[in-house]
Amino acid sequence: MLEAGELTERIIYHAIEVHRATGPGLLESVYELCLCHELHDAGVPFERQAVVPVVYKGRRISQGFRADIAVARAVIVEVKAVAAILPAHEAQVQTYLRMSGLRIGLIMNFAATRLVDGLRRFIV
Repeated sequence: MLEAGELTERIIYHAIEVHRATGPGLLESVYELCLCHELHDAGVPFERQAVVPVVYKGRRISQGFRADIAVARAVIVEVKAVAAILPAHEAQVQTYLRMSGLRIGLIMNFAATRLVDGLRRFIV
């Protein structure tokens, strides 16, 4: 199993490959699929549209939300194709992390001219 830092570096590397090949301007779902293909080809374990349950007042709610991609049961990746990452997007990922028990989250905004400018990393 990869260490968390190595894992996020690999995810970012593959996302940059997708962005270089496609450029900005596509739908989020297309970027999500392309990133999944990259991860699969690289042998990185992931789950697309991963169901993450929510625990509310001690009660488990079976289907709380779907993370775009959960990588190696360690990192939540939210794929965006928006003009700018908003505080609401950041709050979404932080809530997903808190609810899932995972510690690392990435927002990847493929609408950015350079993907690195549309990247946010969260550790809780």
